[in-house]
Amino acid sequence: MSRPMAVPGRVSVAAGDARVREMDADEFDALYARSFRRLVAQIYAMCGNFAEAQDCVQEAFVRAWDRRRVLDREQCPEAWVRTVAYRLAVSRWRRAQRALRPPDRSQLPRPVPEPDASRVELMRALDQLPADQRRAIVLFHLCDVSIRDIAVETGAPVGTVKARLSRGRAALAGLLAVSDEGSVDQERADG
Repeated sequence: MSRPMAVPGRVSVAAGDARVREMDADEFDALYARSFRRLVAQIYAMCGNFAEAQDCVQEAFVRAWDRRRVLDREQCPEAWVRTVAYRLAVSRWRRAQRALRPPDRSQLPRPVPEPDASRVELMRALDQLPADQRRAIVLFHLCDVSIRDIAVETGAPVGTVKARLSRGRAALAGLLAVSDEGSVDQERADG
């Protein structure tokens, strides 16, 4: 493999022994001036949208400016800019195509139903209970948590949890003007 000829300018070592001819600001300006129109035409031919092609080539040159110290002017930096511009155009096209698709129903927020009168009444009644009774009622009846698990979660003995449930049900029955049937599933009550 022949060694590149010495050219005035800075030379740096990149990726092992390979010597890279760094591009200074004036060389970059010259690359931009001679390549911009040609690259826009090429990307336009690839993507079919002139304004998009201009934007992508401009963005590619911005990225090239940030990398100008590692772009080897001997290794066709124009090809690097063209590749970046093409990838940007493809990414934008894909994003635009995704935007045209109907939204994924699983990602849509679910409508919250308006509370009915009985739910509002229940919430008012629960607000009137002592906090420990309310917590036990909600965990047992709304969250389906067993009495043992409520005891562990609240740090109260199982008997205390049962008493809170009993007192809370009785208070709710009075507040809601419903008779307390006391028919708790024995398996859940023991669980």
